[in-house]
Amino acid sequence: MSEPKIFALIIGTEILNRRREDKHFNFVSNLLKEYGRKLSGSFIIEDDPALIVQSIKFLASQPNSIIFSFGGIGSTPDDYTRKCVAVALRDGTLYTNQEAKRIIEERLGDKAYPHPINMAELPKGSKLIENTFNGMPAFSLDERYFFVPGFPEMSHPMLRKIAKELFVEKREYYRKTVVAKCKETIFIDIMSDMPDDIEFSSLPKYNSGEWTTSISIASYDKSLTDSVFARYINLLDKSQIEYIKE
Repeated sequence: MSEPKIFALIIGTEILNRRREDKHFNFVSNLLKEYGRKLSGSFIIEDDPALIVQSIKFLASQPNSIIFSFGGIGSTPDDYTRKCVAVALRDGTLYTNQEAKRIIEERLGDKAYPHPINMAELPKGSKLIENTFNGMPAFSLDERYFFVPGFPEMSHPMLRKIAKELFVEKREYYRKTVVAKCKETIFIDIMSDMPDDIEFSSLPKYNSGEWTTSISIASYDKSLTDSVFARYINLLDKSQIEYIKE
């Protein structure tokens, strides 16, 4: 199976209008790094049902995709994610998950009604995700689409447990970086001939009248990373350009 494409979908108008600061991107990036994985994309979108549906459809359509979605699974009228997931990935209908209903009723008693009990209405085939913070479960589909609360105190412990189960094999991602005193144009021929399995980036910077360029090379294949990186170093040495390896 090809390497999974992992996406973070962060749902919340309050983040876009700056009423709340996003805490999920850095967390997910660092968590994946522990297992030698990386994000293919991170999206912050507003609480718009049509946009949520289309975003989930798009991310799920990517080859071997994994989605970590944050927010919108509560019981208030602006919590659209449960229904949007049903529309995007199932038959569009929410069903009463009896296990979720039991948990909510046990936790809240009479206060489960009339609104909190709505959190038991989930897409067909949902698997519950334990919430150790307040007991209200999140859910997943197909063991690769995970829908958790927007509150970091709830969602981040969930993601730690999910990652441990999902990424059984820890992999090492080999990265090499060099900062050279030159424009990035000198590297164009090498950049144009990068192997598909290599992740590379070129970050030019102009400061105090001087150009510098940071070249970063990475892959799961150490020998491939080393050999490609050597091409950049050989060019710099041949051109007598100063550089620092990081």
